[in-house]
Amino acid sequence: MTGTISEERGRKKGIREISPIDVYRYLPKTNCRECGESNCMAFSTRVVNGELSLSGCPPLYRDEYQKERQQLEELLDPPVRTVTFGTGTASVTIGGKYVLQRHEFTYHNPAPIAIDVDDLLSDEDLEKRVQQIEQFSYPYIGRTLKLDAIAVRCVSGDPERFGSTVKKTCDMTSLPLVLCTFDPAAMEAGLSAARDRRPLLYAATKDNWRKMAELAARNDCPLALFAPGDLPLLRSLARTLLESGIDQLVLDPGTFPEIGLSSTIRDLTAIRTEACRNFDELFGFPLLGVPMTAWAGGEIAEDVVKWQEAVMASLLLTRYADLLIMHSLDGWVLLPQLIWRFNIYTDPRKPVSVEAGVRECGKPGRDSPVLVTTNYALTYFTVDADIKAANIDCYLVVVDTGGISVESAVAGRSLTPDTIAKALESYNVGSLVGHRTLIIPGLAARISGDTEEATGWKVLVGPKDSSGIAAFIRDRWPGPS
Repeated sequence: MTGTISEERGRKKGIREISPIDVYRYLPKTNCRECGESNCMAFSTRVVNGELSLSGCPPLYRDEYQKERQQLEELLDPPVRTVTFGTGTASVTIGGKYVLQRHEFTYHNPAPIAIDVDDLLSDEDLEKRVQQIEQFSYPYIGRTLKLDAIAVRCVSGDPERFGSTVKKTCDMTSLPLVLCTFDPAAMEAGLSAARDRRPLLYAATKDNWRKMAELAARNDCPLALFAPGDLPLLRSLARTLLESGIDQLVLDPGTFPEIGLSSTIRDLTAIRTEACRNFDELFGFPLLGVPMTAWAGGEIAEDVVKWQEAVMASLLLTRYADLLIMHSLDGWVLLPQLIWRFNIYTDPRKPVSVEAGVRECGKPGRDSPVLVTTNYALTYFTVDADIKAANIDCYLVVVDTGGISVESAVAGRSLTPDTIAKALESYNVGSLVGHRTLIIPGLAARISGDTEEATGWKVLVGPKDSSGIAAFIRDRWPGPS
């Protein structure tokens, strides 16, 4: 072994410069396969690639390997620390970023979206809004996209009222909380009602940092630092809090609406660049963006304000917010953020795919249609949803195209007559039906003739869009033969 772990950390320019050997040298080297891999080197490779975590190696967590585990954890520490708020299953982790650009390495810990409530709401309106937040969901390519947290704001200026609102919110939901006030007295009242929920405290400023730090330390809560438009001050606050022993910090450099948005994006980019490229530990914390500041701008048309908030949220997710606080609950404002977040936080090296195979849709029988699609997740779930919406009983053959859509798979030769024939044989589709008629996607029309030769099945060219499957089956499916 050459050098120390600290020297290796000093040399590294990001996770990509850590090799599997760097990880392997601290593993137990027993090749026990408890991790599911064939040997420790294979496990090391997948850890470096971000596909597995150290917790996947049970022997590493035995007392005899405590030193090695600590060295590995230090080696693999991301430039942007992780911060967790909430408790148990009702908690969220933010930060944990290794790189500046997504194509360099997978982004971890998708940015939670918190929706605000305030202490001027009536009990009825508070309950209604909390229910809307909890019930907001959207099915998207096999996942259910939801909102993640609630930000309770002190608008009244009354600590007692704020504490009461926090308590009512805690009674209504188990979602993680962000307590929002610059008044330490109000924050203390809110904490007294939510102490066991470990909320994120928002926020410490140059004027109140000492009292906020005491509250955060006493209640073991993460603390957000707020220095709008002043990065040197934000960095100074981070240094002061770290020296005070508080290392669960979140940074908010201010979110400015309208013409101030460009400076907001510039500041967020500068902070994340310093953390990931120059390893500035004082900027190596999760970033908070507040798109709801759109409501404090000069625009008075409500729909325009919502549009501004949606635009701000999308930009902040891209550059480089780890947590958002929003106000709008309209689907057209929130769904683009949830879907954009989902796409940003997928592994750029791996297409989002589903397992290949044959699926039963409805209650198919011997005379039911047989359709073909690819295992690209968006394609599969769109086709599956359209089939179910039309109440069609059929078999859906999902061909392994490496997670590529139909048109690209045909062009890239991963959806070919041979791969379709292999799928039909591998999944024994012929034994499921009493006919030999196959429906392929309209975007694969050019391989229809060759597919007939390769499979021995009669091929029908279906619609280019799966929304047309219902009409196609009604008009073109020959039925029992």
